[in-house]
Amino acid sequence: MLQWMAAVAELETGLISKHTKDALAAAKASGKTFGGNRGTKLAAKIRMAGCRARTARATARATIAPMISELQVAGGTSARAIAAALNARGIPTASGEGTWQAVQVQRALARIGA
Repeated sequence: MLQWMAAVAELETGLISKHTKDALAAAKASGKTFGGNRGTKLAAKIRMAGCRARTARATARATIAPMISELQVAGGTSARAIAAALNARGIPTASGEGTWQAVQVQRALARIGA
């Protein structure tokens, strides 16, 4: 009985493999490409947009550093206290959504080397 079950399982495995290979071959024949970098180079417009986005993020981090330093001097020593102060001042997070959390302040401090 166990031999029969093993034989049926092996047959099913072979059928699934065959069906998968056939479906992939049909998709490839219709022009579908699958995964991976195919050596495509980004257009200059897209590269420049990425550069502008990185610059904007760096500028935002640079403007938050003095605020965090100011809050630390004013007595906000914990990340939670700094986060609460940033939220009270209405300072947006890096994503522009949500509120500041202690872990975000810790990451910002690590980035600016404070």
